[in-house]
Amino acid sequence: MKSKIKTKKSAVPSLLMIYTGGTIGMKSDEKTKALVPYDISQIEEEVPEIKKFGYRIDKHSLEKVIDSSDVTPDFWVKLVKIIKENYTNYDGFVILHGTDTMSYTASALSFMLEDLEKPVILTGSQLPIGILRTDGKENLISSIEIAAAKREDGRPMVPEVCIYFESQLYRGNRTTKYNAEAFKAFHSENYPPLAQVGVHIKYNTAAIRYPKKWGKPLKIKTMLNTNVAVLKLYPGITPDAIRSVIGTKGCKAVIVETYGAGNAPTGKEFVKLLQDAVKKGLILVNVTQCLGGKVDMSTYAAGKGLEKAGLLSGFDGTFEATLTKLFYVLGNYSSLDTIKKQLQKELRGEISC
Repeated sequence: MKSKIKTKKSAVPSLLMIYTGGTIGMKSDEKTKALVPYDISQIEEEVPEIKKFGYRIDKHSLEKVIDSSDVTPDFWVKLVKIIKENYTNYDGFVILHGTDTMSYTASALSFMLEDLEKPVILTGSQLPIGILRTDGKENLISSIEIAAAKREDGRPMVPEVCIYFESQLYRGNRTTKYNAEAFKAFHSENYPPLAQVGVHIKYNTAAIRYPKKWGKPLKIKTMLNTNVAVLKLYPGITPDAIRSVIGTKGCKAVIVETYGAGNAPTGKEFVKLLQDAVKKGLILVNVTQCLGGKVDMSTYAAGKGLEKAGLLSGFDGTFEATLTKLFYVLGNYSSLDTIKKQLQKELRGEISC
């Protein structure tokens, strides 16, 4: 049900636009016609409509912009530090980012930014902003308006890490890039949009995650442990293939990508391999290969075996959110019991337990 809360227009909003790279930041070189990154400080030349907002929009470009395929945890640390350093000076943040790993970045930032009370909107495009038919202009313009939006009480309308793409605002840690060519590149199968943009912007305030108590200072968590492996199940997978993954040197946790509602082969050797790994202290998290739906290991025998082996449920979380949540939890907690408890809790709206 859509809330009737309206945005409030008062003081001039201030936003920080952070350019990291990606398709949205490309334009054609006049001489070579090749696509090259442009100076983000001159973005109004490509999108003059931005000036009509009348907002104070400052720009910050990373020293070295990157293709999002080159994103690393160190890149996420840089972003949260930029947000932390500028947090009190702006009403919201818009991050221009490549689409390939945008869901990973949005998920990671949601965990690394603790007690966030301002919008952090990631957006990008499938076509460069200098191309005539680019989707980048609308994505950028709407992201700016959403990042500046306030409730009637003056609080931010959407104080979350989000992804805006093709008329939809999603909770960032609920998204997956599912299409490499369509303008509608992202889906959030297990959670509704936080806003839908048409003639009007309709905010789904019942789905937005608001602080229980406002006024807490932003904290950033920069310790991430990436000693995580992925075991994707497939018909015909061999015990040796499984051993090679769960036996990875230094590995602390493994995401097991299962079938359907969290099902897997019922063979004794398969189950014992996972059971022995759990007994040795390896954390195994069950995540479905399906884009929609959730893990329920209690329904079928093919799932009960995994539950008995000690696998943790990934519930209805995306692969991207599960992976970055593991990085975050492993990096900030040392006790195995505490780590497991944190993984089974909803921390930033990433799962519905």
